[in-house]
Amino acid sequence: MFRRLLTYIIFYLFIFTSSKANFDVMARTAILQDFHSGEILYEKEPDRSIYPASMTKIMTSIIAFDLIKSGDLSMDEKFIISEKAWRLSTSGYSSMFIMVGDEVSVENLLKGIIIASGNDACIALAEGIAGTEEEFALLMTAKAREIGMENTNFTNSSGINDPDNYSTVRDIMIMSRYLIEQHPKFYKMFAEKKFTWDRTGGDPITQGNRNPLLYKKLGADGIKTGYLAVEKYSLASSINRNGRRLIAVGSGFKTKNSRSKESTKLLTYGLTNFDLVEIAKSKIAFQKIDVWLGKEDYVKAYTNHDIYKTIKKAKKKLLKVSVKYDGPVEAPIEKDQKIATLRVVYDQELVGEYDLLSSKSIKKVNFLSRLMKSINYLIWGDV
Repeated sequence: MFRRLLTYIIFYLFIFTSSKANFDVMARTAILQDFHSGEILYEKEPDRSIYPASMTKIMTSIIAFDLIKSGDLSMDEKFIISEKAWRLSTSGYSSMFIMVGDEVSVENLLKGIIIASGNDACIALAEGIAGTEEEFALLMTAKAREIGMENTNFTNSSGINDPDNYSTVRDIMIMSRYLIEQHPKFYKMFAEKKFTWDRTGGDPITQGNRNPLLYKKLGADGIKTGYLAVEKYSLASSINRNGRRLIAVGSGFKTKNSRSKESTKLLTYGLTNFDLVEIAKSKIAFQKIDVWLGKEDYVKAYTNHDIYKTIKKAKKKLLKVSVKYDGPVEAPIEKDQKIATLRVVYDQELVGEYDLLSSKSIKKVNFLSRLMKSINYLIWGDV
């Protein structure tokens, strides 16, 4: 009985270890990132060029969100629908079903883009902002360069097939991260499951969000599907669960079902095989640093960064955090002056160094006090 049990355990461990070592998703290219630490947990040809299809609409939305944030555009502003925009609603593409001459608010156009994936809404928003879709595409590409999307070019606002409208899953991940970081309020629109448009000349049309992960109990709250015959199915997705956020992007899924299943598998892999460790929070005191010849004996040090590390399950003991400084630090000390270094080591490898800054100014004591402190130090070795 014992021998049989031991054999079973060894067999199970072998299968489990092998499955982890051979983990793969059935996509042509894919990437998975831990949002808080920024670490890549899985990648498969992440810099291979793809046609982003409707994932392009993430950048279309970002351009509008940036303008709203800067005060140069408002959600209530209305744009008149052109014939070019309307024609896309009659050509078999995904549409919001706007009509020529309609005056549609920016808010409704954004919902038509994000939830209904309307190509017509993309053109209407692009023309309203930049005059022409071509000029708007230049803004999109410029924004891509600004945020670090090095292998992306946009030629249209919707992602319809164009060989010169290309990207990579890594770049789509960078774009998705920017959206979530810079526009958390507007990002909530990507979690809305339906949008009703009270169209001209017909009954209101209600369309559901095409992101299949929103309808699963994963904690998914975005972001965008895509499909082109030349690329097959794609999905940029994000989940926010138990204080962790993951971003996954995959392209070249063969079917709709595969897109949903494999994206779920990728996100679940990140949740079940890795832990997120919070090391320090920005602007929060991390450690007291001894002060020499100051009017105070110590000063609290902080970092300007939220510092996280993603580690493999049950490997927390391999994470070492230390503070390095030549101390005690001699006064005077200026507020926000670098006084120490926070070092993060994982599995005996240095993975990060961060400046620790003084939380306040510390003045130097007068001559007599300095003399007494010096004598005290020589006798007792105490600062």
